[in-house]
Amino acid sequence: MNNDKVLKLAKGFRNRAGNCRSIARERVDKSLQYAYVGRKLKKRQFRTLWVTHINAAVRQYDIKYSHFMHGCVLANISLDRKILADIAVHEPYSFRAVTLIAKEALENEWGTLKPLSSPFKTALINAKLAEAMELNNKMGAIGGKIINNS
Repeated sequence: MNNDKVLKLAKGFRNRAGNCRSIARERVDKSLQYAYVGRKLKKRQFRTLWVTHINAAVRQYDIKYSHFMHGCVLANISLDRKILADIAVHEPYSFRAVTLIAKEALENEWGTLKPLSSPFKTALINAKLAEAMELNNKMGAIGGKIINNS
């Protein structure tokens, strides 16, 4: 790398790293190494984010992430994690359909699936949901709403 190119790449560096050729060359080399590693880390971090989104969405339908992914393979669903995560976030009804297809494929292979949550916990969640809906209906009758969409 010639000196002009090094100094051009070192533009914005602090102190002598931005204007002294020998120090700038070292700093530019190191910054290019960091950039290379950063590009690899970016891919890893996005995959982790997608897995987290899918796992959170799948848990709502009482299935584990690993079981869901295995069910997708069994059902020949060829959507990658990026697309599945996007569907889970932006189109919950479509994601529910994908989850049901994967769940059905698992049940065909394994028999019945063991639920993640206990019946007591499910009953408690349903009771709280019914209570919240009743409260929302009462507030709607009065003229206010708990959840304001505007």
